[in-house]
Amino acid sequence: MQGADIALTGVTAVGIDVSEKLAAALPVYLLLVVGLSVLLLMLVFRSVLVPLKAALGFLLTIGATFGITVAIFQEGHLSQLVGLDTPGPLVSFLPILLIGILFGLAMDYEVFLVSRMREDFVHGTEARQAVISGVGHNARVVTAAAIIMTAVFGGFVFMHDPVIKSIGFALAIGVLIDAFVVRMALVPAVMHLLGRAAWWLPRPVDRVLPDLDIEGERLNQAIPEQRPEAELVKS
Repeated sequence: MQGADIALTGVTAVGIDVSEKLAAALPVYLLLVVGLSVLLLMLVFRSVLVPLKAALGFLLTIGATFGITVAIFQEGHLSQLVGLDTPGPLVSFLPILLIGILFGLAMDYEVFLVSRMREDFVHGTEARQAVISGVGHNARVVTAAAIIMTAVFGGFVFMHDPVIKSIGFALAIGVLIDAFVVRMALVPAVMHLLGRAAWWLPRPVDRVLPDLDIEGERLNQAIPEQRPEAELVKS
């Protein structure tokens, strides 16, 4: 009949609609996640370059993880290593799931490393020496956390369901890339190359943003330096 609307239903039609909705929401979701992370890290670290570096590192992690997962599970390269018999398309919700979980873990690792660098820097340590100190104190925490999460996610690779197998593999390889390539290698290298410039914040932005003073810099300035007890006795 002319002018009539025809609609289809069923598992296939629902799957197509869900895939289209997720694909349309993915750019907005990614922009919102990355944008909020840049703003929050700018508040915490009082820097422009540190949040941008963290966001670019996360995008690098996501891109590499997607590429490796597609190459193995969708194109079939080295699929025997993960016990995959027949390559096929990935589930439509995998990008949303992957971005959400890896973002939380990546920002945890970033804060672990950079917070100690920032603390040492605001307390007078030279910028490049603060990078060495931050990595030296917190690298073991990030390494242990990454190994634990990789083992947890990697356990799903041994499942027979290809959907669960692909999700577990993507999360495991994403944690490995972000922790050991991005956070443990690229972040210290970039921070060392930037030096003091890593903590640069334009004055107009500095005036607008609230100063959270997480490192307690103002507290140290407010408390007068204590004199040794021997000097107090003599006086």
